[in-house]
Amino acid sequence: MKQKMIYSATGQSLDALNMEAVLKGELTTEDFRISAETLRAQADVAEAAGYRQLAENFRRAAELTGISNEEVLAMYNLLRPGRTSHAQLMALAERLEQEFDAPLTAALVREAAEVYLACGLVKEA
Repeated sequence: MKQKMIYSATGQSLDALNMEAVLKGELTTEDFRISAETLRAQADVAEAAGYRQLAENFRRAAELTGISNEEVLAMYNLLRPGRTSHAQLMALAERLEQEFDAPLTAALVREAAEVYLACGLVKEA
């Protein structure tokens, strides 16, 4: 498999992310965010090595790179058992799919909603 170059979400190469550039103020925290493309490449490598579940995790992570940290944290909190209702989780899944173009993550949230409901970890309403 051909090795791909690794870039941050802002297009910085891995070599550009160094302490000297940080000390000069040439980099911001955004320069250290991973790109969706890099996560998809990692997914391809994991899948080729037989790690299907890890590849799925990387692909879902790639979907989330365009969502703010605050939004992701709010979503995470909704997914904690006992914190929400089945309907709220289903609404989150719909939002992930429609607003954020994150169908893989939406499918995971829907699956979690059904499991939580079956286990009594969310309200039905």
